[in-house]
Amino acid sequence: MSIATRPDPRPPVPHLADSHDLIRVHGARENNLKDVSIEIPKRRLTVFTGVSGSGKSSLVFNTIAAESQRLINETYSAFVQGFMPTLARPEVDVLDGLTTVITVDQQRMGADPRSTVGTATDANAMLRILFSRLGQPHIGPPSAYAFNVPSARASGAITVERGAKKTVKATFNRTGGMCPRCEGRGAVSDIDLTQLYDDSKSLNEGALTIPGYTAGGWNHRLYSESGLVDPDKPISKYTKKERHDFLYHEATRMKIAGINMTYEGLIPRIQKSILSKDTEAMQPHIRAFVERAVTFATCPECEGTRLGEGARSSKIGQVSIADACAMEIRDLAEWIRTVEEPSVAPLLAALRQTLDSFVEIGLGYLSLDRPSGTLSGGEAQRVKMIRHLGSSLTDVTYVFDEPTSGLHPHDIQRMNSLLLRLRDKGNTVLVVEHKPEVIAIADHVVDLGPGAGTAGGTVCFEGTVEGLRSGGTITGRHLDDRAALKETVRTPTGTLRIRGATAHNLRDVDVDIPLGVLCVVTGVAGSGKSSLVHGSIPAGEGVVSVDQSAIRGSRRSNPATYTGLLDPIRKAFAKANGVKPALFSANSEGACPACNGAGVIYTDLAMMAGVATTCEDCEGKRFDASVLDHLLGGRDISEVLAMSVAEAEEFFGAGEARTPAAHRVLTRLADVGLGYLRLGQPLTTLSGGERQRLKLATHMAEKGGVYVLDEPTSGLHLADVEQLLGLLDRLVDSGKSVIVVEHHQAVMAHADWIIDLGPGAGHDGGRVVFEGTPADLVATRATLTGEHLAAYVAG
Repeated sequence: MSIATRPDPRPPVPHLADSHDLIRVHGARENNLKDVSIEIPKRRLTVFTGVSGSGKSSLVFNTIAAESQRLINETYSAFVQGFMPTLARPEVDVLDGLTTVITVDQQRMGADPRSTVGTATDANAMLRILFSRLGQPHIGPPSAYAFNVPSARASGAITVERGAKKTVKATFNRTGGMCPRCEGRGAVSDIDLTQLYDDSKSLNEGALTIPGYTAGGWNHRLYSESGLVDPDKPISKYTKKERHDFLYHEATRMKIAGINMTYEGLIPRIQKSILSKDTEAMQPHIRAFVERAVTFATCPECEGTRLGEGARSSKIGQVSIADACAMEIRDLAEWIRTVEEPSVAPLLAALRQTLDSFVEIGLGYLSLDRPSGTLSGGEAQRVKMIRHLGSSLTDVTYVFDEPTSGLHPHDIQRMNSLLLRLRDKGNTVLVVEHKPEVIAIADHVVDLGPGAGTAGGTVCFEGTVEGLRSGGTITGRHLDDRAALKETVRTPTGTLRIRGATAHNLRDVDVDIPLGVLCVVTGVAGSGKSSLVHGSIPAGEGVVSVDQSAIRGSRRSNPATYTGLLDPIRKAFAKANGVKPALFSANSEGACPACNGAGVIYTDLAMMAGVATTCEDCEGKRFDASVLDHLLGGRDISEVLAMSVAEAEEFFGAGEARTPAAHRVLTRLADVGLGYLRLGQPLTTLSGGERQRLKLATHMAEKGGVYVLDEPTSGLHLADVEQLLGLLDRLVDSGKSVIVVEHHQAVMAHADWIIDLGPGAGHDGGRVVFEGTPADLVATRATLTGEHLAAYVAG
């Protein structure tokens, strides 16, 4: 007889491994965070919100992502770690439940002219293999199609070792695809001699017009007293030999004015001393000279394709690899579908998947030969996303920094679906974002604040989107904000006529941009907005162009040095204490001798990763102790540099420390919404939006009549957009013309005039589809922008 067993009514005990469903952060103090403790659900989409400077990036990037990366690096051998960047442990008590973090940020991609969209992804490598297998005539291995690989030939005794066998070759050949004329850059540069000198004058009459080559200076005496040319003869009258010695003579040691010096021709000398340097780091007058003197033209040999003749001659059907890279990616994807060859079927499938990812993510309008340095921050971020879309990895933490930056409202929906797809594969997705459309799809919201800088750094809300709406925080209150259309718009004072614009995808565009008003240029990503504004409005006298490109400088550069604010501050300290201004510069006489004014000491540990430690002598203050004895208004120079813009504006506005010149700069910084920035904060820590607003504050002092701004709302919280609109109004009311490339509906609604480009991206765009007032655009709803703007103002 068998005894029937009853099912056990108790539920099974959950496995201990399934209990790690949270990322726990306790006691985070990085930057302005004030002992933040939160729990983030894994395998969910969490959005971090809060005003600019509230601590979002400090929590997500500088704490969670940084610690994950540090722990991964520690798994490598000491030898490998020696080649890795140093990562200090973040200021946090406990970080529990971390997974591998993949950071997809908005840092611009390398500006090397040989870096393209194709080389930054795997697409170019796969195309090269495809052409090396199927291209006719066959010209060689994949390297023969690579514009980064030069051809090389060598002769002599070359020994090749394979195991115990040695082979001596008499010759060595490597076939590369690089164009020999432009060395794979696609463009050649030339120097305009008329910008170097006035050939109707002699050297002694001041013929040289190069900065730093004024008569009497050493650079000038090198030529006038060399004995190789007659300093009193006009340059136009030089003999062939004199002209060669003056312009192209090779470097030679000789005695000039009684001193042993190296003489070389003017062209190689300025190429080494001026043209080889980064133009962004140059002083304005030298940069202006370089822009005048150097002309770039498409390489005549490769016609801008960067490839040698052999690579261009090899084709699949009628298409060469240069043709394929020049196609818009969506057209290239269609062409690849027509290529059928069983021997490369897996390669074709992988290439199709990569190209389809471009189209899916809204970058189908790009081409693979597009230089990666010309991509916007938002485009660069989406290109970086492509390698993760087809990834087989799960249980990874993806961290995004404003993924909707540079996206039209029409494209944001597509980005949202991609974020949800990553989550649904079993990944944790953390997004720092301001846009209500992205906040709306979050499973979990963390709102930081309540203010910026020292007024932020605490968690104001944690929970659902509905909870945020009713939570009473700044983000919650502004989540449903809508800017209304203006009842009356300004009347233009004139027009800027653009005729026959053809840059990039523009199709012979004729448009009149009104002056004296707030004009917004809009359209989907890739429709031609930047091409129209930056390509057709000449940057020069009266035009101030402010974009989001990186501000060049070392880790010593900060808002005080970049804006010129430090000069009046140093003079005020010097005057109050009766000493030299140079004492109050951490890059000059006042620097701490132990760390040379860096504030940290870098220690190289040979095979181990080096470490950066706070300087013990100055405790990170960067100044010599004796300098800190000199006070202004009861504060020393290091305390002033630790102030936020808002604190400093109050400090220098009245009382003993009153300094009008400094106060003017600080007021401009506060006006553009940077009141929370510390004066001494390294520029390398600023976001793209912060960089742009810092540039705008600096340029506001200039006499320009036309301001061109590229997405000034980037990185701005909903509550700060109102302040930006006020600033744009003040610029227009003071007599300026403001042209804004923008997707934010609040800015569109506030505009006096809208120019809408489209209707699509790439070759589907490049036309003006609407010109008129925002009210007319909403009334007609004739374009994608019109539909979204109508929904915005109605909702």
